[in-house]
Amino acid sequence: MAVTSAAVRTVTAGVHRHWLLGPIGSNVNQCRIAPRSSTAYRDGVQRQRSYLTSHCPTLQAKFRIMNRVLCKLWVRTSELVDSVLTVVLHRHRPLGHVRRWRHPPVYRPLVDLSTMEERHVIITYRLDRGTILELCAQLEPDLMSAIRQPTGIPPLVQVVSVLHFLASGSFQTTVAVASGMSQPMFSNVQSRVLSAQLKQMRSYIVFPQVEDLPSVKGDFYALGHIPNIIGGIDGTHVALVPPRRSEQVYRNRKSYYSMNVQMVCLADQYNSHVNAKFPGSVHDAYILLNSSIPYVMGQLQRHCVWLLGDSGYPSLSWLLTPVRNPRTRAEECYNEAHGRTRRIMERTFGLLKARFRCLHMTGGSLFYSPKKVCQIIVACCMFHNLALRRQVPFLQEDSPDGGVVAAVEPVDSEDEEVEEEDIDNRNSVILQYFQ
Repeated sequence: MAVTSAAVRTVTAGVHRHWLLGPIGSNVNQCRIAPRSSTAYRDGVQRQRSYLTSHCPTLQAKFRIMNRVLCKLWVRTSELVDSVLTVVLHRHRPLGHVRRWRHPPVYRPLVDLSTMEERHVIITYRLDRGTILELCAQLEPDLMSAIRQPTGIPPLVQVVSVLHFLASGSFQTTVAVASGMSQPMFSNVQSRVLSAQLKQMRSYIVFPQVEDLPSVKGDFYALGHIPNIIGGIDGTHVALVPPRRSEQVYRNRKSYYSMNVQMVCLADQYNSHVNAKFPGSVHDAYILLNSSIPYVMGQLQRHCVWLLGDSGYPSLSWLLTPVRNPRTRAEECYNEAHGRTRRIMERTFGLLKARFRCLHMTGGSLFYSPKKVCQIIVACCMFHNLALRRQVPFLQEDSPDGGVVAAVEPVDSEDEEVEEEDIDNRNSVILQYFQ
């Protein structure tokens, strides 16, 4: 019985035909492996065949079938091995040192600002050459970690590639090819540059301080002759591809998915406050009451200053809204002055989205998570303020002679009216300045 089990294991284990059990004994442990060319191999095969023919005809038939299959497999395997050995020996390489051939590295030409005209730099990156170099010097400590080898991406290329993406609103693959890097590399560069830029947010987006209030109020008074105004507040929507589990939360009143961004702007279209963490279905009034604006304006209330908002906001002690149903000439004059002053918000939104097309509907929806979209929005506002601070003109490629293009005025304000809470302050302003 022990000999039969050993023979069965030999046939069913799929052993190469080049090896087979040697002389059969009463104990399986006494069996040995014999080479095919030896006499012991031939004697062992003869004894196995005679034993199987006399004691187990059925097993003998199965053995013949398996023997034929193994012969065919061995022939095909031997041909493959011979072909591989022929190639290896032809190249005079030992078997133990066969290495995989790799393609030689391909180095794409990186972007170079020194070879570009100043107008082309502003059209492509929305900033001039000097501002970009200053920005790179500021972000270089956080971006140097990317250079771990001689072929690493320099900080200048990282910054201009992200600026190109924000300005064009194109896909990562297109911007990566134009910048001389691969798409996965650009994805890492984008996250690194945005994180480094957001660390400097407090130096780019600043609410007016007490010493700046007189000049800010004077600029707003020149727009609509309403005194003591230090900012206009409104919301705009930035389209995105929502998460599947909560996509209805991001559907706004215009039936597309977006982030509702609250901004406070100055008379020179400078963003002094940005809140981009709420989805598109959230109302402007809710965003205002859950932001830091009520606290900041409460601290400045003793200076008798106000913000301007549309009818989507409640009338508060520090927020002036238009009169819904004007009945007197003074209220009509107040609404006209209110509209002229608050129009700066629409121009600011138009300039911001025209300068950075990734925020505009024509640039398509942002294919990122809501957290990443929030970072992109805040970074665009920071670069927008930097361009205004350095007086970089807004140029567009299809404009005649590369001139300054007037920004389109989008209408993103809330049409839904809310209940007025405190209208005494507004009535006093109307009686004092518009009677």
